Amino acid sequence: MATRITDAGLRRSASQFLTDSFQRGLAHWNRERLAPQFATDDWQKTLERDLRMTRLEGGFIEELRAEIVAEAAAVPQDAEGFVAWFEGLKATGPGQGDPLFPWLAEEATRDELRWFFEQEAAGEAGFDDLVAYTQVKLPKQAKMELAANYWDEMGRGNMKGMHGPMLDALVETLEVDPAIENTVWESLALANAMTAMATTRRYAWQSVGALGVIELTAPGRSALVAKGLKRIGLSERERRYFDLHAVLDVKHSADWNANALIPLVQEDPRRAAAIAEGALIRLNCGARCFERYRTHLWG
Repeated sequence: MATRITDAGLRRSASQFLTDSFQRGLAHWNRERLAPQFATDDWQKTLERDLRMTRLEGGFIEELRAEIVAEAAAVPQDAEGFVAWFEGLKATGPGQGDPLFPWLAEEATRDELRWFFEQEAAGEAGFDDLVAYTQVKLPKQAKMELAANYWDEMGRGNMKGMHGPMLDALVETLEVDPAIENTVWESLALANAMTAMATTRRYAWQSVGALGVIELTAPGRSALVAKGLKRIGLSERERRYFDLHAVLDVKHSADWNANALIPLVQEDPRRAAAIAEGALIRLNCGARCFERYRTHLWG
């Protein structure tokens, strides 16, 4: 459980944060602390635990930042130049063009696709919730863009169109068990990093970048996964989650860049480096996942 992690983790090297035990502990803590709860008499004990875990979470994110801080510091600080750099990540960012996804589309068996999806589902932090946390107190135009994105994630008011339940339906169709204990630490680290950036206000700009780069890079991967699911016999309804993101996220990305990134950087050029950090952290975490998945699936 999360409470078994000690503050000694803060004094360890980066590799000590990137382990099964640490990431599983962090994932359990996130699942517990973000769930709706009732007031209890031992709230002070819970608060002490949360403080300890928050310090450890901060150490984890700072290790991820250290990997990319120099690269992020060098990005353009004018809005147009920055967005051009950001959009270039689709082709040149870590993990882009990974051979895993064409293989999933063309060769993976049903069981191999099931294992891949189980890892992805267990590591899913909930894009709608991450957007909701991130938008708190953002400048007006960016806040409106994140609100529009959230509304799409929520099916624009139609429960049948909500993205989260679409993912849950695919879990049932493929009969997978996306449990923390069955998930590789790389997938948990990705979800834990996204959660940390969205729920911690000192990383708010990083979260804007991390969420934006998902919208930028997900469509191509989603299309290839959908192709693989179709190949093994899933219906259009059953693979709808990936088919939808292969198309909708293209527009989401364009809108995010125009209506969130550009005005944010125009208002304060210092935000460019922080937004870049979030994007690079997310891409690095994704690249680690893809490498681990290939190692497992290809032996």
